[in-house]
Amino acid sequence: MQAKSEAVSRSILSASSSRPAGLLRSMLLGFTIAIASVAVASPSQASGGPGYAGIVVDAKTGNVLYSENADTLHYPASLTKMMTLYLTFEALESGRIKIDSQVPFSAHAAAQAPTKLNVRAGGAVTVEQAILSMVTLSANDSAMALGEYLGGSEENFARLMNNKAHALGMTRTTYRNPNGLPNTAQMTTARDQARLGMALREHFPQYYGYFSTHSFQFGNRVIGNHNRLLGSVRGVDGIKTGYTRAAGFNLVTSAQVDGRSIVGVVLGGVSTPARDSQMRKLVATYLPQASVRNGPGNLIAQTAPDKVAPQKSIPVAPDANAAAARMAIDASTTKSIPTQSANYEPSPPSSETAFATITPKSSNPLVVHKAHQQDVPPNQVASIAPSYAEASTDTTLVDAVTTGSTRQKSAKNDTSPDGWVIQVGVSPTKEMASDLLDNAKSKGGKVLGSAKAYAVAFGTGSSQVYRARFSGFEDQQEAVNACNVLKKSGIKCWASAQ
Repeated sequence: MQAKSEAVSRSILSASSSRPAGLLRSMLLGFTIAIASVAVASPSQASGGPGYAGIVVDAKTGNVLYSENADTLHYPASLTKMMTLYLTFEALESGRIKIDSQVPFSAHAAAQAPTKLNVRAGGAVTVEQAILSMVTLSANDSAMALGEYLGGSEENFARLMNNKAHALGMTRTTYRNPNGLPNTAQMTTARDQARLGMALREHFPQYYGYFSTHSFQFGNRVIGNHNRLLGSVRGVDGIKTGYTRAAGFNLVTSAQVDGRSIVGVVLGGVSTPARDSQMRKLVATYLPQASVRNGPGNLIAQTAPDKVAPQKSIPVAPDANAAAARMAIDASTTKSIPTQSANYEPSPPSSETAFATITPKSSNPLVVHKAHQQDVPPNQVASIAPSYAEASTDTTLVDAVTTGSTRQKSAKNDTSPDGWVIQVGVSPTKEMASDLLDNAKSKGGKVLGSAKAYAVAFGTGSSQVYRARFSGFEDQQEAVNACNVLKKSGIKCWASAQ
C-alpha cells in the first residue's frame, strides 16, 4: 500500500504545473482521507493497531491457542485492579478482613482521578461495595482505599502486588499503584494478564462470581458494568476492562461453554468497539478449540498469603469498626522484591508452548509449577449450568438442600440464621449457588451432616448476587474446623459470624 501511495502522490505532484493550486489541495486531501480509510480496515488495525497484543489460553490445559505480541510490555491501565482484587480475595479467604468490613477513604484515596465512587475523605464503604465498584465502574478511589486498607500505604501495597505477581509467574509485570492510573513504570504483558485471570478463577471460585455483576447500586446511583461482552457473548463471565490514553483499550475475558474454558487478553485496542470486536472474534474462534478435559496439574501455583499484622488503627469514620478493622503491612515480615523484575528472566514461549510452563528465574522451585493431578474446582461458580426450576423471587433467602439425588428448595424469610456460618461461594444466580452448595455437601460428608444449606441474595435487580452458605455451627471453632475439612476436599470457603 505504501508503494501505491507514493505512486499516486508522484502522479498528483506531477500534475501540479497544469492544475490550479486549489484543485491540487483538494485532490491531496481526498487522497489522505482515502488512505486513512484503508488503514482503518487493514489487518493490523482490525486486531487493535500497531501497539496491539493478544493471547488466548485454554484454561483447562494451559495451552496457548492464539498469541500475538503476547510478551511485549504494555501499560495495564485498570487491569491493575485485577491484582488488587486478587489480594482482597486472599485477605477474605484468610479471615484477615470480612466482606462487610469498613474500608476507610483517606484524602489520597478520595482525590484519585475518575472514574470513581466519589466517597469523601473520612468516609467508608464495605469491602463488598469496594469490590463491586471496581468490577463494574472500575472505581479508582475504591481501589486506592482497598490498597491502603490492606497494605497500610500505596507504596507498601504495590510491594505486595509485585510479590504476588512474581509468585504467580507474572515475570514481566511491575505494579506501582492499586488502580492503574498512569505511571510509566507500571507495565505488564498479555501473557501475564492471562495468568492473573486464570489465577482469579482457579484460586477464588467462591468470589469469582463478582465478575459477573452486570450493575451495582450505590446510594441512588445504579452503576452498569463497563464490560460490554457480559450478557452479549455466550459464556462470557468477566473479567476486566481498562483504558488510559497511553495504554489504549484493554480487556481480559473469561468464557466457559459446554465444558470448554478460555481466558483471552487484548491490549492496546484503538477504541472500545474495536477492542470488543476483536475479543468477540477470539472467543468465537478459539473457545470451540479448547479442551473439555483438564490438564495434568494445577496451572497457576497458589502461594501462601503474605504475612500481615495489625497496626495502630487510624480513625477516619465515626464507625468504630472501620478503625478497628484497618490492617497494615508489617514491613519486618514482608520480603521486598525489586520492582524492575531484575531477578526474573522472561522466556517468551511460542504459541504452541504450554502456558503453564513459564517459570520465573527463582531459587524456589514451588513458585510456579505443575503440581499433583487436580481438576479445576467443581464448585467454580461460572462453570456450573442451572439445572432446576426457578424458585419464588419474592424472598431474599432461598433454601437449597440436597437429599440423596433429589433437590428440594423452599422460600424462607429474609432473616439469615443465627450463629456461625460457612460461605462456599458467591454466584450470579440461585441455581449456581445451589450447585455450589450441593457440591460442597457431597464432599463435606459428616462435617456438613447437620448443617443447613441456604443462599442469601444481596443487592437488587441485575446487580443481585447470591451467597452460598451453610449454617448450624455452634461456635467459631466448629465452623473453622468444618471449613478446613472442606478445603482439603478442594472446596474454597470461609467461616463467619452472622
